[in-house]
Order: sequence, then structure tokens, then C-alpha cells
Amino acid sequence: MKFAIFGTGGVGGYFGGRLAQAGEDVTFIARGVHLSAITEAGLRVDSIEGDFLIKPVKATDSPESIDPADVVILAVKAWQLQESLGQLRSLIKNETVLLPLLNGVDHIDLLRSEFGDEHLLVGLCRISSFVAGPGHVKHVGIRPYIAFGELDNRKSARVDALHKVFKKLSGVLAEVPADIELALWEKFLMICAFSGVGAVTRQPVGVFRAVPETRNMFRRALEEVVAVANTRGIALTQDSVQNVMKRLDSIQPDTLASMQKDIMEGRPSELESQTGVLVRMGRTLDVSTPTHEFIYASILPMELKARGK
Repeated sequence: MKFAIFGTGGVGGYFGGRLAQAGEDVTFIARGVHLSAITEAGLRVDSIEGDFLIKPVKATDSPESIDPADVVILAVKAWQLQESLGQLRSLIKNETVLLPLLNGVDHIDLLRSEFGDEHLLVGLCRISSFVAGPGHVKHVGIRPYIAFGELDNRKSARVDALHKVFKKLSGVLAEVPADIELALWEKFLMICAFSGVGAVTRQPVGVFRAVPETRNMFRRALEEVVAVANTRGIALTQDSVQNVMKRLDSIQPDTLASMQKDIMEGRPSELESQTGVLVRMGRTLDVSTPTHEFIYASILPMELKARGK
């Protein structure tokens, strides 16, 4: 199976690296010094599941130059999606499957309108990883997990084939959920609250979960996501909240969310596709989201500054 990894950051670098390690045909789409380092010295992945080096590596900054892939794994930041559509189109041909691993929930409608149900799967992942330097990805927390399925949850040959590939990978847990939209929202439930509370407190999870006031803020943020999801017909429950609270206590204490890291380091972040989209959905649906409203208002000035506005 031929894979193209569109976005060789912490997510694309890790999962694409594991695919290449297993002998799959993988081409990485990268750019700048990161691409140069990968091409010259290989892709180095340091992981709590075991370090590895992929060398030689097939990598390019020109999607138009590579052969059609069976699967394109889309692993850019959510705010980079719109500008990526042009290059993505050159990769989506014939029977190509597009598997997005973005944070958030609103990207699915955009990708569906651009590429159609015939190309799109719904996907999600859980991992704490980042680019530590050119050609170097570090996985520092959370057991790597990937899930995907058809938009209507039907069984399909392409989902089965992809699941077989991912099941054999070292350092990856792969699943085809019974309800992929619910699974996507279960991830959003966690990441939206985790990113927002982490960013507004500027503290790692071990700190904000231990302080009663910020732990309660985290729980309120979860409950607001559930309220919005329920109004949209997504079956999150109070059990969903309890499950996330349990997971919160199992995460390595020094873990930071990727949105949080970007905000703290003065870079553009996924604020709009996480906290922002939840706030906007709440307003549209007349669902109160005061915790997320506070987080969004507190972080927005930093986000605008990072974007030069």
C-alpha cells in the first residue's frame, strides 16, 4: 500500500515513520530545513514506545511530483488546512483515500465538500509528539492511537485493508469504532478542554489537574462540550465526562497540549478550530459555554499577536 504523509510534524512524522519502519511505501511531504534534514540524514523518531530511524527516506516538498498514493494521511495543523487544499488536490486521484488526523471536528465538512465521500474517511489519533528539530520527531506521552471509519459507519474493504496495515505496526494501537463521528467527538471532548485549560493556565497537566479550581474548570469545560454535542445529536454522556477525568489522571504530569505549546511559544495555534469553534457552535445552538467563552477571550489577544494582527 502506498502512503503519502501530508504534513511531517509530530503526528505525521510518528505514524508515517511507523508505517515506513514496517516496510510500507511511504512518501513524506515536508519543507524547508526539516525536509533537507530528512533527505540527508533520515527521519529520526525518539519515542517512549522505542526509538527508530528511517533512512533512506522518500520525501519532497512537491506533491505534484509523486505517484498517486493509495492513502493520503493529512496531518497538518487545523489552521493550515485551507492553504493546503490546492496541493492536496494533486494527490487525490482515482481510488485515493484521504485520512485526516486533525484536531477538531469542523474540518470534516470542508474536506467532504472538497473531495467527496468517495475519497474521505473520518480519522483521529491520540499522541503527544512534536518536531524537536530538523528531521527529528519526539513522542513523549500518551500511547499512540489511531482510529478511522467511513462517514456512515458502514464496513468497507478499504477500511479493513487499512486496519490490517495499522494493526501490525509497532508502537500503534489501531481501531475501527462502531460510530466514528462519536469517536471524533470523544477526542474533541478531551482535546478542547485540555488545550483550553492548559493554555489559559500556562501549566502542564500535572499542575492544573492537581489544583481544585482549575480541575473544576476542566470539568466544566467538558460538560459544555457535551451540551453542545447533545444539541447536535452526538451521544456524549456524563460517562464520557467521567472517562476523560480518569484519563486526565493517567497522563504524564509534564504533558502540554500542542495548542497550548504553540500559544506559550508565540506561534499561531488551533484556538479557532478548538475553543473558537465550540464557542461559535454554542452561540448558533443557543447553548451556554461560559468556560470556553472565558478561555477564548483570554487567549485571543495572544493568538492575534502571533498572526501579526
